[in-house]
Amino acid sequence: MPLIRVRPHRLALLLAAIRSIAAIGPIAAIGLIEPASAQMRGHGGPVRALAATPDGARAISGSFDQSAILWSIETGAATQVLRFHEGAVNAVAVLPEGRFATGGEDGRIALWQPGEADPIRVFQDHAGPVVGLAVSPDGLGLASASWDGTARLRPVAGGAAIAYDGHKGNVNAVAFLPDGRLVSAGYDATLRIWPRAGEDEPARIVTLPSPLNTVAAARDGEIVTAGADSVLRILRPDGSVRVALELAPNPVIAVALSPDGTRIAAATIGGAVAVVDRASAKSVFNLVGPGLPVWSLAFRSDAELVTGGGDRMIRRWDMRNGEPIGSLAMARPQDELARFAGEPGAAVFQACAACHSLTPDGGNRAGPTLSGVFGRRIATAEGYRFSEALRKLDIVWNAETIAKLFEVGPSRYTPGTKMPDQTVNSAADREALVRFLEKATQTP
Repeated sequence: MPLIRVRPHRLALLLAAIRSIAAIGPIAAIGLIEPASAQMRGHGGPVRALAATPDGARAISGSFDQSAILWSIETGAATQVLRFHEGAVNAVAVLPEGRFATGGEDGRIALWQPGEADPIRVFQDHAGPVVGLAVSPDGLGLASASWDGTARLRPVAGGAAIAYDGHKGNVNAVAFLPDGRLVSAGYDATLRIWPRAGEDEPARIVTLPSPLNTVAAARDGEIVTAGADSVLRILRPDGSVRVALELAPNPVIAVALSPDGTRIAAATIGGAVAVVDRASAKSVFNLVGPGLPVWSLAFRSDAELVTGGGDRMIRRWDMRNGEPIGSLAMARPQDELARFAGEPGAAVFQACAACHSLTPDGGNRAGPTLSGVFGRRIATAEGYRFSEALRKLDIVWNAETIAKLFEVGPSRYTPGTKMPDQTVNSAADREALVRFLEKATQTP
């Protein structure tokens, strides 16, 4: 399978799902983000989405930590943190007139004006997570891909959305051809080229050998797509495959085209980024990072690429030689469990570590920090956006309630949670987990 319908903000489970297809603290204080840095630090979870403005001055990123951040690329400074979505921010886009769009696990799409604390417009026409966004060539339309099985197109100014039905499963990505037609790529291993609004003709369906995770379109009408089988495919405007380039061994998660259309960047779950000359379909070089998944990328200009990864960082790369711009921090996120090596409860907690930190410094990630969780009422961790359903529950976390959570499962014990429905079946393992958390989450 490709990216299956699991909660995309749960990194550990999502990684497992993508591997199976052979084919997540508050945001760090802005003052802690180093200016003039080649790496942009600020997210509390993997950087799921990236887009850069046409002038290359700014970028917007979305993360499994439920936030989006606006950046000054040159200084590496965050200029604004955007909080709205109840779940991972899976998709971002740059709109005309300096505005931005974000799409989330909650199925909502928000439009933002820099400097405004709240969205200026919200679209809620999807019934599942939004995982891809694209802006029409004239800047008037905003398309989205969703795990509800549809792609949709609505006017940026507001109005009814057009639903494009036909995919058999998750729609993972959308892009626009230069003539305004929409292209969608999905779980069902099909790429679909849809007619323009008002045209009475069927979609052109291109069936490929593997589930598709990503798609991009060039100004000359060529289409670039990739997914589970690690093959980058370049299609002619009529949908026929011009070339298939093997990028094994890892599934491709994201692709981007340089502004002049001559180069393709393809990011993989294994952490490498292949840069390919589009005309010849030859690899130019590979960008080598810390070995964690590269979830997102965007060209700042023909000469520079920015990438977002599983280590919560955004990096800049020189496209003239494939080298990092500035020093390349290669360290992985600090292992909070190292000091608990050998403890049975720490081993049980390992599956939770990608989404929950244990200390105040760790902050909120895809899930809220567990620092100080004992004695805390549910849905009250500072800086985390909880669902209304959780805020209404009358639960205080202690040894008994935490054990019960993992005995019966989150969906039964805390209805309305975004946490995957997982249980710890062994009473001994539950007791070990509770004892570990009681010790590891104590605040100074």
